[in-house]
Amino acid sequence: MSISSFAFPTPIQFGAGARKLIAQHLLDKGCQRPLIVTDKALATLPVLAEFKSHLTGLDVAVFDGVFGNPTCSQVMAGAQAFKAHNADCVIGVGGGAALDVSKVVGVMATHPGDILEYVWDHPQVRAIVNELPYYIAVPTTSGTGSEVGRSSVVSEDDSHLKRVVFSPKILAKTVFADPELTFALPGHITAATGIDALTHNIESYLSPAYHPLCDGIALEGTRIAARSLLKAVKEPNNLQARSDMMMSSMMGAIAFQKDLGAVHSCAHALGAVCDLHHGLANALMIDTVLAWNYDVVPEKFDELAHVCGVTGGGKAFVAWIQDLKASIGIKGKLSDHGVKVEHLARLVEIATADICHQTNPRPCTAADFERLFNAAL
Repeated sequence: MSISSFAFPTPIQFGAGARKLIAQHLLDKGCQRPLIVTDKALATLPVLAEFKSHLTGLDVAVFDGVFGNPTCSQVMAGAQAFKAHNADCVIGVGGGAALDVSKVVGVMATHPGDILEYVWDHPQVRAIVNELPYYIAVPTTSGTGSEVGRSSVVSEDDSHLKRVVFSPKILAKTVFADPELTFALPGHITAATGIDALTHNIESYLSPAYHPLCDGIALEGTRIAARSLLKAVKEPNNLQARSDMMMSSMMGAIAFQKDLGAVHSCAHALGAVCDLHHGLANALMIDTVLAWNYDVVPEKFDELAHVCGVTGGGKAFVAWIQDLKASIGIKGKLSDHGVKVEHLARLVEIATADICHQTNPRPCTAADFERLFNAAL
C-alpha cells in the first residue's frame, strides 16, 4: 500500500508506514520537543517503542497518564507534563481516549483555569484565544475517529459525566493514519472499536438532520466496515482489512457532524454509570435501538441493507447486525457485562439528558430509554 495524502479538512497521510514520516514533518514545522500523549496500556507495548524509534532528531517525552474513559484530571496532568518538558508540540498516539486528551493538553498548557471551563455548555465558557502548540494525531485503533474530530470528550472525575470541548482550533494539524499500528490490537478491542465506527456511520445516516454530504460519507463508511470488520478481527495482520476499518472510523467521525442518535445516548450513560468501554456499550445497545427505530425510517434501513449486501431489506439489516456482533465475539446482554437493575434509574436519567438522541429518527422520552435499557438488560 502506498501512502495517500488528502484533506477533509484536516490534512491526512494515510497508509502503511505513514508513522515514519512524522519526524521530518515536525522538524520541517520547526518543532523539536514533542510530548507524546498516550495511554498506560499502550505505553508498555512494543508498538509504542517501535513508533518512538522513528522519531529521530527529536527530544521526545511521553505522558502515559490516560486510562479508561478519559477524565479532566488526565488533561490537567498532561498539561503539566507538557510544561515540565518545555514541549513545543503534541503527538496524540492511541485510541479515542488518548486522542481526546491529547487534543486539549495544548489548550490547558497555554490557557488559565480548568478544562471544564472550556466545555461548550459551561455557563461562563472560556474561549480558546491563545495560539496552541502544533498538534498531530496518530490513531492506533479504528473506532472513534477522534483524530479527525473538532471535539474532545472528557469525563468529570467525580460524576463520570461526559463533557465536550468543541472548537475547530483543536483539530489536528495533520493526521498520520497508519493501519500497521493496529496490527497488535487484541481481537475484542478490534471488535468493540469496529462496532463503534459502524455505529457512527449508521446513526449519522439515520439522523433526520439535512446533510447530504454526510449521508454519502456515512453510507460508504458503513459499506467499508461491513466488508472488513469480521476479517480485521479474524485476520489481525490483514493490511487491507485494517486499512478499511481505519478509513471507516475516520469517515464515521466526519459524518457525525450531522449528529448521532439514541444508541450513543445509551452508550454515554453506560460509560458514566458502569464505566463500560464506549465501543462495547454501543455494541450492546445498537440492535435494540435500531429495531425500535426501524418503523419510522424503513427506507433508510433498506438503503443500509443494500450497501452492506444484506438481502431481505431493512428488517434483515437489524438481524445482520446481531449476527455480526456474534461472529466477532460480542455476546450477551447488558447484565452479562455488569449492568444491574439498580443502575436503570441513573442510566435513564443520563441518557435522557444526553444531547445525541435529539437527532435520533424517533423522539426519545425517559420512558422510551427505560424500555430500551430493560430490553437490552
